[in-house]
Amino acid sequence: MNESGVRDVDVVVIGAGQAGLSGAYHLRRAGLVPERDFVVLDHAPAPGGAWQFRWPSLTYGRVHGMHALPGMELVGADPDRPSSEVIGDYFTAYEERFGLGVRRPVDVTAVRAGEGGRLLVETDQGIWSARALINATGTWDRPFWPRYPGQETFRGRQLHTAQYPGPEEFAGQRVIVVGAGASGSQHLMELADHAAATTWVTRRPPVFVEGPWDENTGRAAVARVEERVRRGLPPQSVVSVTGLPVTDAVRRARERGVLDPWPMFERITPTGAVWADGRSVAADVILWATGFRAAIEHLAPLRLREPGGGVRMSGTRALRDERVHLVGYGPSASTIGANRAGRAAVREILALLGREERDARQERGAETVRGGTEGAGSLDGPAAVGADNPLDGPAAVGADNPLADAAPVAA
Repeated sequence: MNESGVRDVDVVVIGAGQAGLSGAYHLRRAGLVPERDFVVLDHAPAPGGAWQFRWPSLTYGRVHGMHALPGMELVGADPDRPSSEVIGDYFTAYEERFGLGVRRPVDVTAVRAGEGGRLLVETDQGIWSARALINATGTWDRPFWPRYPGQETFRGRQLHTAQYPGPEEFAGQRVIVVGAGASGSQHLMELADHAAATTWVTRRPPVFVEGPWDENTGRAAVARVEERVRRGLPPQSVVSVTGLPVTDAVRRARERGVLDPWPMFERITPTGAVWADGRSVAADVILWATGFRAAIEHLAPLRLREPGGGVRMSGTRALRDERVHLVGYGPSASTIGANRAGRAAVREILALLGREERDARQERGAETVRGGTEGAGSLDGPAAVGADNPLDGPAAVGADNPLADAAPVAA
């Protein structure tokens, strides 16, 4: 902590979900020490990232494509147990095993440019000064609520996927589900056996995809999301460009008419919704399964956004500020993508820190030359870059560096 009460570290990691823990793991593996060299700040009350907020009926066996964190597999999980519990326990064990020292709950309010090329991370628990930032805040905290005429007049209940408690609470009620993504279809299939009636409403027709999901399909989907990020546009989710996989449960639901979509309604009434062609549906509940947006408002003081509304990226690095890496954003929003992004971000951060250390060493050397022999020992101490420092070398990547074979994100 410096004289102003600001705590100095090399790297601040914001968020302890899949992407944040991956970044913290690779920082530690590269030789950086938690709490001394880097700190992980998480606003959630407990380990588990956004998973801890999932509805109880989403059991672990129904989770699609949960990828293990680096260095520790998730084994022996009960498929009938809620995913929030399974993954919460897994993340807890992971943080303890690798001694990541996650601080929670900590709310980050803003990240600003500080003096000496450092970043100031302002929180409700004080300020940290860092040389680099891994932002892994995901999307769960920014549910997207569309606006439609008459919405405020509806006398029933409106809620978002982020507030969905499970199907039992809607027994005997008429429910309109809005949204063509995975959450919307999952909600409908659950609600069908409890609600009095369900109506599926989508802005665009949902795309059902038959056939196997292979590596080439995944790469193509990620590439489409990545292209938007390169252009500085808000990212789409990977799911939005892959379509909905047709499983046995989906086939049964389609045969029963549960997944027959209606086009978007024109307006909402006190008792339901009305379409442009005169059709109407009575409803007790409108469930907005309309997705999420990236939770990066705290980065606004850095002015990272492009005119298109997104943050233009090169890999995980924000092009407007090389100190800032966004993981779990856009093409790295999947669990496996988050793992790779954490590794790639750390690799670039090590190179950045190593470059800063070399520049500082060169400047100290120049001062020594100007001042004669006085201060000849200025390279001694923890700031020195030498054989025992993991940041030594042109890019901190060598035969003895565990990140030497790190693959690029979404290659």
